[in-house]
Amino acid sequence: MTAIELASLPDDDKRCELLDGVLHMMSPAGGRHGRIAGRLFLRIGNHVEQAKLGEVFAAETGYLLSQDPDTVRAPDVSFVSFERLGEFADYAGYLPLAPDLAAEVVSPSDESSKVESKAKAWLQAGVRVVLVVDPQTKSIREYRSPSEIRVYEGGTIDLRDVLPEFELNVVELFA
Repeated sequence: MTAIELASLPDDDKRCELLDGVLHMMSPAGGRHGRIAGRLFLRIGNHVEQAKLGEVFAAETGYLLSQDPDTVRAPDVSFVSFERLGEFADYAGYLPLAPDLAAEVVSPSDESSKVESKAKAWLQAGVRVVLVVDPQTKSIREYRSPSEIRVYEGGTIDLRDVLPEFELNVVELFA
């Protein structure tokens, strides 16, 4: 399947991603997942808007990461700086770039090996930092490279290199 074919699928409340030309369907997220993703979006979004850093995108925003075969992924929350977004600021299709930051909120049905694989795939696509947010354990795994992974069960995550002057309070996110 191609990204164009993916975009023409009917809207049936299923989230879909395209991995190397193969369609992967996902069930809609549950309440806890949506609440945590929403809180993360608000925290990052408010900061980005006030500091005029770029754009924050909600779940369902697809990124065309490779072609022939096509890969389209959609993180739960993502950020792209104005510098990198450029001409794609009002682009209607899948964004043909990797975000600066991608956040995935773990669902109860997610397998840890698949979540780990997805985080590493984001890094390979050029994402600078990937956050894997686990509502069940109230922890966040921060990926900066396949070998640089930090686990936070409290405290703050320093994201100032990607989002100037921004730190994410882990406890407040899950409160």
